[in-house]
Amino acid sequence: MLNIVKITDYMSEELVSLDLKAKNKDEALKELSDLIGKSDRIEVKESIYKALLEREVLGSTGIGKGVAIPHAKTDAAQGLTIAFGVSRDGVDFKSLDKEKVKIFFVFASPFKDSQVYLKVLARISRLIRDEKFREKLLSCGNSKEILDCINKEEAL
Repeated sequence: MLNIVKITDYMSEELVSLDLKAKNKDEALKELSDLIGKSDRIEVKESIYKALLEREVLGSTGIGKGVAIPHAKTDAAQGLTIAFGVSRDGVDFKSLDKEKVKIFFVFASPFKDSQVYLKVLARISRLIRDEKFREKLLSCGNSKEILDCINKEEAL
């Protein structure tokens, strides 16, 4: 039996925002940390923002093609938690390809969950390469549609 990690196992509708207001990278990280902080698996909400900032110092998590995956390991997270956001205008996230980011997967994980953390990061990175999938995400109208879209893609 394969131990398949599903992205949506770590997400919920309240951790999805289809209308991020951020105008720059710092505002985006703040807004995303507030979003993921809605989870009851996040104990110290303020430390998520700090952990995301510290991770960005190592290099932008803007992976290109309008996507960023800000992520951090922190003991403020009681379990792997993933939030999702869309910026309709896009945010300059200092991505390698210089494209503005419209799709954000943000996650926080306790230090002890390294295996799952890496599997989820790899899985998101793989799925997001597909242009049709990115377009589907951007065309979703609500949180439930986002989760359904990701679920369908993971089932392929």
